[in-house]
Amino acid sequence: MLRPSHIPLLLSRRLSTKQLTLLLSLLAGVGAAIAAQILKFLIHEIEYLLTSQFDVRHANWLFLVYPVVGILLTSLFIRYVVRDDIGHGVTKILYALSRKGGQIRSHNCWSSVIASALTIGCGGSVGAESPIVLTGSAIGSHLGRMFKLDHKMLMLLIGCGASGAVAGIFKAPIAGLMFTLEVLMVDLTMASLLPLLVSCLTATCITYALNGTAPMFSFTLTDPFVVNRVPSAVLLGVCCGFVSLYFTRVMNAFEQMFGRIGHAAGRLALGGVVLALLIYFFPPLYGEGYTTISTLLSAGTSGADATAVLNNSLFYGHSDLLLLYLGLIILAKVFATTATNGGGGCGGTFAPSLFLGCITGFVFSRLWNGFLPHMTPVPETNYALLGMAGLMSGVFHAPLTGVFLIAELTGGYQLFLPLMIVSASAYLTIHTFEPHSIYAMRLARKGELLTHHKDRSVLTLMSLDAIIDKERPLLSPNMYLGTIVQKVSKSKSLHFAVVSEENALLGVINLNDIRLIIFRSELYKMYKASQLMQQPAVTLRTDDSMQAIMEKFQHCDRGTLPVLSPDDRFVGFVSRTRLYAAYRQVMKDFSEE
Repeated sequence: MLRPSHIPLLLSRRLSTKQLTLLLSLLAGVGAAIAAQILKFLIHEIEYLLTSQFDVRHANWLFLVYPVVGILLTSLFIRYVVRDDIGHGVTKILYALSRKGGQIRSHNCWSSVIASALTIGCGGSVGAESPIVLTGSAIGSHLGRMFKLDHKMLMLLIGCGASGAVAGIFKAPIAGLMFTLEVLMVDLTMASLLPLLVSCLTATCITYALNGTAPMFSFTLTDPFVVNRVPSAVLLGVCCGFVSLYFTRVMNAFEQMFGRIGHAAGRLALGGVVLALLIYFFPPLYGEGYTTISTLLSAGTSGADATAVLNNSLFYGHSDLLLLYLGLIILAKVFATTATNGGGGCGGTFAPSLFLGCITGFVFSRLWNGFLPHMTPVPETNYALLGMAGLMSGVFHAPLTGVFLIAELTGGYQLFLPLMIVSASAYLTIHTFEPHSIYAMRLARKGELLTHHKDRSVLTLMSLDAIIDKERPLLSPNMYLGTIVQKVSKSKSLHFAVVSEENALLGVINLNDIRLIIFRSELYKMYKASQLMQQPAVTLRTDDSMQAIMEKFQHCDRGTLPVLSPDDRFVGFVSRTRLYAAYRQVMKDFSEE
């Protein structure tokens, strides 16, 4: 009788590696798309249940309650049900790729969906996309482990799950592919391209079947782009780059402040208070902010009015303060997003970036038309759309993702040229000041980030612990030469550590240095290890990056170096030969199709 547990083994025997990878990429796309639809449904239902009866003419005191309740419920769910950190979804994926061999815990297949639904539905000012990307990647990782695929294929399936998640939640197959290539994947080959395409197309088709083929946001091009608007597009891109820099830097600083709070209750209190107050004064900060995006993209068409963003706020009816209101939202959004996650909520920065980009583009167009009447006027809806691409490119350092995502989200394919101009300008602006994306900067500081630089990526994938020789006998400082000869006689090594009772490194004995006396038995009781040892010129540490270790070997003439722990205890030896052999093997595995 065929059991479900036997299916992976049966398929592994019947299918080639390429066929199996394509099948699993399809399954990853299916799983990611279904998870995305479940999450969007839960968020919409919770938000509708809580806010559908609000009077748009007045501020509502419940905005002070719902976000705190959402963060509290999410915190309890994570602490008592999940019992694991599930925040910073894309950062966790990058860490799994660089440090955990592509293994993501199985609970991430469902835990991020529930946690982010509670957070966002109750008003958390974050996006659902990053949790879904983590969910899709976890599905891919789980499938790879079920079929016992190697590290290379496991990384590919994680990329398939991530691309399927982006394609499924946005109905954007090309953007899903671009996101994975720009943000997650390191080395693109033709062998990896097809599974990614299969996952993206599968997820998009399922989303089409469930939700229809209409773009996520309604956009009608009423004013085509003209060459005279190139200067304004470039300037908008620069503005988006600086807004991206502000968002990235402030979020990083605010996150570190939350990290210094030792108690979860303290983080919840600070995050809840900040978020509740900001949402009360600026209701567009509630949830993902897609209603605001739809309003600004439709302003001036179909009778829509941009002043609808003032609904439920203290600014209602003061249309003359619209630009001031939107400007304050640009400044406040980063605090609302960070307070949500820092307080214990679960969500990502996709939606906040789109939200900020739309407002930035809209405000820019209003200011351009108002203060530069002699220049070619710019359409507000077009530039709101362009601003979304600019912020995506700046925050994520992914200009192609920004271009294709916004084109697919809105159906604005006629604006490819200005989308590319704004995205490129924004990316070049922020890259001047910040070399890493908002996802990557946390890992970059620790030397744990995979990059498109193949040599550095290989060093990141290497493990120091795997090449440390811990089997050599240890010597004590009072040990006589005769005892030393007896202890090292069965070892093939030349270098031996002299350590204290606390296992602190006192020195190193090189057998080549004592070759003249080692065979003279009459000297065995005359010399002790403390007299024969030498202080090592260079030592390695277990917390050194592989890049630093390579540099230490490069700048010294020693073939073997001792390794110390962070508390200065001796761990073992690393030889240059063993290090380079490991490097060559990882490079070989990394580069194979």
